[in-house]
Amino acid sequence: MLKVSHIPQPHIAQYDLPFTLLDSPAEVAENTGTLLRALPRNFIFKDLLMPATPPDALLFIAPGCIHCPVVLQGLSELVKQTLIGKLTVVNVAAHPELATEYGVRAAPWLRLGPFTLTGAQSPAELKQWTAWASDEDGAVHYVEHLLKEGGFKKAGEFVAEDTQRLKSLLAVVANPEANIEVRLGVSALLEAYANKVELQNLLPQLAELTHHADHRVRADSCNLLGLTGSVSARPFVEACLADPHEEVREIAGESLELLDQVRQ
Repeated sequence: MLKVSHIPQPHIAQYDLPFTLLDSPAEVAENTGTLLRALPRNFIFKDLLMPATPPDALLFIAPGCIHCPVVLQGLSELVKQTLIGKLTVVNVAAHPELATEYGVRAAPWLRLGPFTLTGAQSPAELKQWTAWASDEDGAVHYVEHLLKEGGFKKAGEFVAEDTQRLKSLLAVVANPEANIEVRLGVSALLEAYANKVELQNLLPQLAELTHHADHRVRADSCNLLGLTGSVSARPFVEACLADPHEEVREIAGESLELLDQVRQ
């Protein structure tokens, strides 16, 4: 029987491993090798040691709102499951000043972690959004949601609040089968940071995408490399001049012109 310490029991149970708790750090060190050999290949170590902090939720409801009870019930269940840390409910009829402060124009209106959601949400959708709110890659799902709803301005504001979210948008750039409106919107969001450090920080990932199997991804990444305005992007753009697809070669030429303009 292998024994471990400092690990929440629920996380032990989900992997069905034969663990009991150790009483001292020395015992942990002694059994580390055995522990690592026992873990399955798909095991995510950070999830075992550092469970994600559940997001908090702020819900605005209104009298006569047919969707509000469903959303409220769904959120309450997530609180019971400790998937949401705290739920605050505001009745707009009782506190219209708070509705004005948060810009609430319709109910139900939900602030879940960094996300703002309006309208009907099923229990399954609420659970999914809750999981994304605790995931560093959840931002791309929210941006996709906003772009599909025609909320490009809101998507831009969301990214501007934390420009680290730009990195997660590369998942859309790398997916040639993504919704065309989403692909165009994400490209515009990234292009808004042309010649800025925020886009330049993505240079390694963009360079890697120039080797993607799909020419659309190679073309988009080459275009964004040109918009970085960084001399470090030039070798990767020049390599695209020899790409087998004409569109990529054409964009590579345009990107080189942009890089030359920045140098002048």
